[in-house]
Amino acid sequence: MSLRAWSLLLVLCGTIFLEGIDVAMLAVAVPTVRADLGLTTGTAAWVMSAYVLGYAGFTLLGGRAADLLGRRRMFLGWLVVFLVFSGLGGFAQEGWTLILARFVTGVAAAFMTPAALSIITTSYEEGPQRNRALLVFAGTAAGGFSLGLVSGGLLTQLGWRWVFFAPVLLAAAILLAALRLVPKEPRPTRAKGGFDLGGALTAAGAMLLLAYGVVRLEHGLDDWTVTAAALAAGLLLAGVFVAVERRAATPLVRLGILRRAPLLRADLGALLFVGSFFGFQFVATLYLQELRGWSSLETALALLVMGCDAVLAPTLTPRLVARFGNARVILGGFVLAVVSYALFLPVGPDWSYAAMFPTLLLTGIAFALAYGPLTIAGTEGVAEEEQGLASGLLTTATQFGSAVGIAAVTAAYGLAGGGLDGFRAALVVPVVMVALGALITATGVRGGRRTEVPEGATEVTA
Repeated sequence: MSLRAWSLLLVLCGTIFLEGIDVAMLAVAVPTVRADLGLTTGTAAWVMSAYVLGYAGFTLLGGRAADLLGRRRMFLGWLVVFLVFSGLGGFAQEGWTLILARFVTGVAAAFMTPAALSIITTSYEEGPQRNRALLVFAGTAAGGFSLGLVSGGLLTQLGWRWVFFAPVLLAAAILLAALRLVPKEPRPTRAKGGFDLGGALTAAGAMLLLAYGVVRLEHGLDDWTVTAAALAAGLLLAGVFVAVERRAATPLVRLGILRRAPLLRADLGALLFVGSFFGFQFVATLYLQELRGWSSLETALALLVMGCDAVLAPTLTPRLVARFGNARVILGGFVLAVVSYALFLPVGPDWSYAAMFPTLLLTGIAFALAYGPLTIAGTEGVAEEEQGLASGLLTTATQFGSAVGIAAVTAAYGLAGGGLDGFRAALVVPVVMVALGALITATGVRGGRRTEVPEGATEVTA
């Protein structure tokens, strides 16, 4: 493909790389941040949760805004916001400043990531060209997270503030390149009914309440009434959103898109698969650091093998999709993940790294098989004017999945009393999630058409 087409793809992939590396670096640095600023346990937890709340709460709105207000405009504008507030986090002296910075950074990611994904799906022709681009996108996401674990450990040694400043430098480089490479688009035509303000407000409110309720699940039975109230209020507001959309002349979300079985199956699969992955990674990190006493850098290097998906996603996965089709490759990824997590269930207090290695390797391979094809399935066959919406739905699913996975394993760990028994109880959660995802995915295998990705198909139009 042309140099410009490759350059555009790399810039857009840079966004998901930035998002992945940002989350992973902070996950490693939080204990040091807490100690340096004297934060309470609750405040330190909200440093992580605020980002998830902002991201999950506004992703659906962000995806649709890209369709209605312009993908390039949303991508560039919110990339600037991400850059500014990431820098603000680096200068924070108090917990509330850090929480605010992370919340707004999450909101920025909620708008710019679906915009970047929808630019890919509208700039590359549906079929082999778009599939290859999306698989590269998926591999970049995995690479960002894996590299973030290691770089987070290294930067924390230099000073935790560099965990915030490094994304600023990367975001600035992406912004400069994007100004030149992201194509301009016609100004979106405003529909006769105007902007669906009621839909926007109820959607954002429902997603925020549901995200807050999910994040609170990690507290288990402590203050369970608050958790239940947040989830109930979120579901109620979601019902109001549906009622508003049915009556709106120009709805924010065309509800008919949710009747597309492949899209709905892909979004549910992504929620369960990503949730299981982040839940397992969270438990493994705690096991290595708290029970085994490994340093943050030793833990990051141990988990680095899971980053093999960054290599396999754009190389092996396209060949498998070409031969077996999306649905079968996705199902293979789920089944492999079930085996992978199950192998870790009998984890002991003094397991060698050799005993852990098969699970870590198989987890990376499973991610390479499932994540990219799920991205293809979640955007395939959707009209161009709704690509932002489809991207927003998919990204919302992955963000809620990560929140559910981490909250569920934390709750299971606490309810089991902590210690080794707590880790083993928590590890059951990822197994259950991917097993359920495999069942959902299996319903789409029979009769599912193949998505051809010829071996020599490298020409991409942009």
